Amino acid sequence: MDLSTAVTATVSTLRRRPADLLPFYFLGTAVPVIARTVLLVALAGAYLHAELTGRLDAAGEALAGTDLTPPDVEDPEAVQRWAEGLAPALEPLVSPTAVALVAVGSAAAVLLAVLAYAAVSAGQMSAVIARLRGERGLTAGIAGVRGRWLTFLGLYVAELLLWLGVILLASVVVGVASLAGGPLVGALVGLVAFVVGGIALLLVRIVFAFAPPAIVVDDAGVVEAVEGAGGFVRANPVDAIAYLVVAVGVVVAISSAASALAFLGGGAVVALASAVVAAPALDLLKTVLYGDHRGTVDPLDPPEAGVRAQVTGGVRRGVGETLAFVRRTPGTHLLVAAVGVAGGVAGWTLAEPFVGIVPTSIEARLAGHLPPAAALEFFGNNWTVTIATAFGGVALVLPALSSIAFNGVALGAIAALEQNLPALVAFVVPHGLLEIPAIVVSGALGVRLGVVAWRAFRGRLSRVGFADAIENAFWVTVGIGAFLAVAALIEGFVSPYYWRPFL
Repeated sequence: MDLSTAVTATVSTLRRRPADLLPFYFLGTAVPVIARTVLLVALAGAYLHAELTGRLDAAGEALAGTDLTPPDVEDPEAVQRWAEGLAPALEPLVSPTAVALVAVGSAAAVLLAVLAYAAVSAGQMSAVIARLRGERGLTAGIAGVRGRWLTFLGLYVAELLLWLGVILLASVVVGVASLAGGPLVGALVGLVAFVVGGIALLLVRIVFAFAPPAIVVDDAGVVEAVEGAGGFVRANPVDAIAYLVVAVGVVVAISSAASALAFLGGGAVVALASAVVAAPALDLLKTVLYGDHRGTVDPLDPPEAGVRAQVTGGVRRGVGETLAFVRRTPGTHLLVAAVGVAGGVAGWTLAEPFVGIVPTSIEARLAGHLPPAAALEFFGNNWTVTIATAFGGVALVLPALSSIAFNGVALGAIAALEQNLPALVAFVVPHGLLEIPAIVVSGALGVRLGVVAWRAFRGRLSRVGFADAIENAFWVTVGIGAFLAVAALIEGFVSPYYWRPFL
């Protein structure tokens, strides 16, 4: 199969029933939310320790006599003096107990992120191969998480070890050459090692790029997958290089778009698109190429409906599923709203010792506000947060509730420290009427997915039932995105301006 045919097959598969594949990529955006839950618990423990030991009060008293106004960042000496003056005020917060809690929490968060990433990757690739074979992707993905997560973890560890081995070997060779022959010989050997090592690392990356498809296509282990991927690269070097060129081109295009839009504030949209559009497309493409090599895939024909009809129909369905979900689960929404309010109260309470010491200003934050760019950034950030909150709930509810509580704490703390509270309230109300309920709905959806996941884990719900719940969650998050798009337009074009004549 040539690259053009493979790309056509990729697009067709991605467009036909996206709700049977993309939920696992939505779940990928939730990995940081799942992992940070452990770190948030550790930070809460450190804060409680500082409060109970009086260290927090001591830090507040020290900060009260410190000038917290940030200096001009273009003056390094002023920045250094400011940091040196701030360090003694924060020193009471650094205790052995607090450091231990944060260190353990950070290590646990990293470990959890690695395990979650391996599990999600197994689900993603299992769903991809199922869709290419005309089977249901979500049920295959669920089975893949259980059956293949350890294989994917081993694959990633193997690639990491190979990279470290190549780099370490090159470093040792250059070091020995420098000691034995002097700096000039060391430099020449270093140049050769750089070229040879770079080629070796490139070969490792190409082979390991096709190892995940080999796992799901051949139902292979780590060693067999690497051997299969190596065999594909040897037999189809043109296809392998073409895929690498496409993948690098996509990465460069995304990076360029992110850099260009970062200036305007649209980086969040690019990041989200790369996670839920570019990533599945690249996974499909390399699986199509490898599966065709094995003769085990049958790509789907494109849907009859056009792209515009699919988008409008999908948004319409998403809004309908969102409203239906809210009507079905009022109690869950009340629980999530209560968690958010409790977080807001906690944030206000925690920030009280710093009122007047660490002031914030909505007017200052809106300085240089560009409505179109701001609206795009608000939409990208908020939809990413709600997707991660909803699908993070799969990890037994806690990540979804912690995300809601975290946002409540942040909003409560900002409100407590705000110099012009009426202006902040006036700014939040217009878009908040849509944005805040949308966030609550995402939290309720996370709770529901957590309960469903627990039932499936206990064997009380079939994989088909679990897959149905995940697909419904996908459509609800699409509906949430529609509401957030309207809220972002209001926040970008209306909220910053209408209250200024009055406050």
